[in-house]
Amino acid sequence: MSSFIGDYICKVDAKGRIVLPASFKKQLDEAANDTFVIKKDIYEDCLVLHPKDEWQRMVDLLRQKLNPYNKTHKQFLRGFFMDTAELVLDSQNRLTIPKNILAKITWKQNLKLVAQDDKIEVWNPETYQKSFDENQFQDIANQLFGDN
Repeated sequence: MSSFIGDYICKVDAKGRIVLPASFKKQLDEAANDTFVIKKDIYEDCLVLHPKDEWQRMVDLLRQKLNPYNKTHKQFLRGFFMDTAELVLDSQNRLTIPKNILAKITWKQNLKLVAQDDKIEVWNPETYQKSFDENQFQDIANQLFGDN
């Protein structure tokens, strides 16, 4: 199981490629086979890179919980799998993000890769900074772990 730590700014080249930071490459479990699945996040204005083995675990969980013959479940599955792509690291540790998926978020020339345990979020650096409220984080930490 991959577990990522860190955050990095990456430049996007004209072909939509980014170099996966070396520390993320080291933290990638061998079971992922240098392969990721990318998709738009359900709640945030970012993309999410799932190592292939983690993606498969998530899909297996969905199969256990959802009935593809239930109309609501089917609509969820359609939305969940919409605009996904499999990405494979090339020999220079680059990932090519399809332009239709990259267009799902607002960005200029750099992206911020942010570790989220078993996945990596891909953000416009300015959007990421605006989305994080330290006071809100402290309030949530207090609610979850403080004395109540």
